[in-house]
Amino acid sequence: MIRTLTALLVLIMTIAASPDARAADEPAFELVRAAGAIQIRDYPAMILAEVEVRGDMTRAGNQGFRPLAGFIFGDNQAPGGEGASANIAMTSPVIQTRSERIAMTSPVTQTRSGAQADAWRVAFIMPASWTMEPLPRPNDPGVTLREQPARRLAAIRFSGGPNEDRFARKAEELAAFLNSEGLEIIGEPVYARYNPPWTPTPMRRNEVLIEIARPG
Repeated sequence: MIRTLTALLVLIMTIAASPDARAADEPAFELVRAAGAIQIRDYPAMILAEVEVRGDMTRAGNQGFRPLAGFIFGDNQAPGGEGASANIAMTSPVIQTRSERIAMTSPVTQTRSGAQADAWRVAFIMPASWTMEPLPRPNDPGVTLREQPARRLAAIRFSGGPNEDRFARKAEELAAFLNSEGLEIIGEPVYARYNPPWTPTPMRRNEVLIEIARPG
């Protein structure tokens, strides 16, 4: 029995860690190239619900999650300020990047400000079925909606908890790979978390994504 349970756990972890495993609620992308845990992907344009928060990576991620979750679970109203609220399906990942501007309020995406090292942007990606015009507007003034143009992203995948040092090391590893391949980096690292907090730590899927230039 113990051997059976152990084998089952190993199988589940192997599937969860597979670079080809992708949930239906994730944004679609076209795979350009794969090299082990690293992939080059083309993403279409998408809409982000974003909020700017401060604190270390984990605290900022938790703080940013709450107003974004409130927005998609009904703390919103129809465009123009009239009409009933609507629930929006939650997608993954929650993305987090270091914020470039303190004044900007923008999956979650999280960024840290160059002027304030503890400023982050946390974002949810809106389902592809929504467009900006009919998308409900957040009641919380700290939550904003932004259209993200199509872009090419390099991604490196790894497991474990949302440790800032681990994300930073993976960002360095990904940047080193891109530099060795002669690929031009044109964006800051984006930290992506795919699993809810109750997922066992060894089975959590994380990624660092960096925007790169398309050739020619």
